[in-house]
Amino acid sequence: MTIASPTSGLRVVHLPARTPYARKLDGSGIRALNTAPEPTEIRPGLVVPADVTASWILDHTPLDWLDVLHLHHIDLETPAVLERLLDACATAGVRVVFTAHDTRPMFGGDSDGADAFITRLRLLLAADVPWICLTEGSRADLAALLGTEPPATVIPHGYVVPPDTLRHRERLSGTGVRTLLYGATRANRDQISPVVNWSLATSDPAHTLHLLLRAASPADFTRATPNSLPVILDTARHDPRIRITMRPYPTDADVLDAALASDLLLLPYLWGTHSGQLELAFDLGLTPVCARVGHLPEQHHLHQRHDQAVPEPEWFDWTTGHPNLFGERFLTALESATARTAGTPRRLDHDFLDYRAQEHKDIVTAHLALYEGGHR
Repeated sequence: MTIASPTSGLRVVHLPARTPYARKLDGSGIRALNTAPEPTEIRPGLVVPADVTASWILDHTPLDWLDVLHLHHIDLETPAVLERLLDACATAGVRVVFTAHDTRPMFGGDSDGADAFITRLRLLLAADVPWICLTEGSRADLAALLGTEPPATVIPHGYVVPPDTLRHRERLSGTGVRTLLYGATRANRDQISPVVNWSLATSDPAHTLHLLLRAASPADFTRATPNSLPVILDTARHDPRIRITMRPYPTDADVLDAALASDLLLLPYLWGTHSGQLELAFDLGLTPVCARVGHLPEQHHLHQRHDQAVPEPEWFDWTTGHPNLFGERFLTALESATARTAGTPRRLDHDFLDYRAQEHKDIVTAHLALYEGGHR
């Protein structure tokens, strides 16, 4: 147990803090209170939970135990609670920074949906909160959505797996082409058709598909969109090449081990602005089979501009044309990726790891400048 001291760097709380994106924003003058492996005590016997909420913070005033609140996903906070939180931070002199991970509500939230999401964004504008966008394209989208340019700095996503973690690791060898699909069930991902298409179209008995899933909740079966899990389970029962691993919440180690034992990563997004999973594929040299949505191509081009030749994803278009053609486009991309990967050496690119390490230093420096209240 450590103590949150103002002398140990700017004390930052991430809301929420479960993603690698948030957890890596630590060190070099930043003291993240709810991402460290060892709990940080803010008061005797009291630590900030990783799954902190706005209400939890409001219940623990005065806010003399933090310097910066970094908001990542605001979908699950009602506009009224978010407004109270912003007022409390302003009163206590706590700086708020907001990363606009997407331009639509990703996790649902209250029944007002998209309208309430825009209301939340306008609350952040009114509070003069500095924003972070992960791509230039998303900043332009937000300006169009809100009718005004947000006070945003573009800072790229960066690595998912710390380069030092990979220094003494390597891609695992195996027979056949090994495909991975992982992540939570969300409205912007289609999990059913990729699994069904892979099973029915893949004839090689050596090829495999691994599904790494988060534990299902009652909400997964009561939402308006039909749940994909029953269909996935039925398909897996009839195809021994499909393996399902379910965890309460897959850890970084779970994801890394599954990815190092894979060749292709399926990214069947229906919509979205950016993808952390795409960056994971770049980290490990996996071939992404990826929907061309949002600004995912910009994520790839960013590395090309820095002379880092990460593999070109096998793109498929799920944003134009008749929806009945989407399966055809996905399967064409899957077949192309499978053919190209079958003869590709499976090694990590250590030059890319060096690039990632330097990129991360720049990312932390850019965040620290916003945390300190510098020019944006």
